[in-house]
Amino acid sequence: VQLQASGGGLVQTGGSLRLSCAASGLTFSNYDMGWFRQAPGKEREFVAAISRTGVWITYADSVKGRFTISRDNAKNTVYLQMNSLNPEDTAVYFCAATAGINTRVTAAYAYWGQGTQVTVSS
Repeated sequence: VQLQASGGGLVQTGGSLRLSCAASGLTFSNYDMGWFRQAPGKEREFVAAISRTGVWITYADSVKGRFTISRDNAKNTVYLQMNSLNPEDTAVYFCAATAGINTRVTAAYAYWGQGTQVTVSS
């Protein structure tokens, strides 16, 4: 199983980025997908998750209203559109896959990508 995250970069406060995560080696439509992030010196935290069909979506309070998660099962890809970015969003962003259902729990996610760096300058 491979999860390849991309789309990170350096952006100014108020800017936008779109992260992508391409999955291979698994039946993508059988997995809920999540995005997590880890800032330097901090624990990995939940950002957003989407169910197999996209019907169930949930966000961390810190990103609600600014970030949008979506998926394209035909392309085996999950996305994270990030708007109104601020320096507190600076972190390495990871995509992950779980056979569990409707979960925000890090330990429930069995497969992880390598992460993509997002840096927001003030």
